[in-house]
Amino acid sequence: MVFWRNEEAISPVIGTILLIAITVILAAVIAMYVFGMPANVTKTNIVAATARPDTTGVILVTYQGGKDDDAMSSLDIIAPNGTVSSYANPDVGAVMKLFPPSPTDWPTGKKHVVVIAAFSDGPNQIILDTFV
Repeated sequence: MVFWRNEEAISPVIGTILLIAITVILAAVIAMYVFGMPANVTKTNIVAATARPDTTGVILVTYQGGKDDDAMSSLDIIAPNGTVSSYANPDVGAVMKLFPPSPTDWPTGKKHVVVIAAFSDGPNQIILDTFV
């Protein structure tokens, strides 16, 4: 007596699974080259500053510090009229004052203030960009 086994369905299923696996692997490799490798990502340093207006028209910028305070070497503050004030290694809680050169030199309304921190272990970073 002869028994027949039908094994036709096993080969196509295995072949389909292998084709899908190869396609997924190739897509992942191509995506890494197209979107770039994550090795060139720079570290973001964590420090903070706040700005508020004074009653006399002076803008007070307070350095709040942060986790990467030790790596920060200086602060550059860009005033509303575009002038830059640099402060080397300010202490946590230090208050820097931005005086208007003349009452009409700063724009009316909200004043745009930008604070840029320089770090010894990486590029400069904007830590505050606000209107006061």
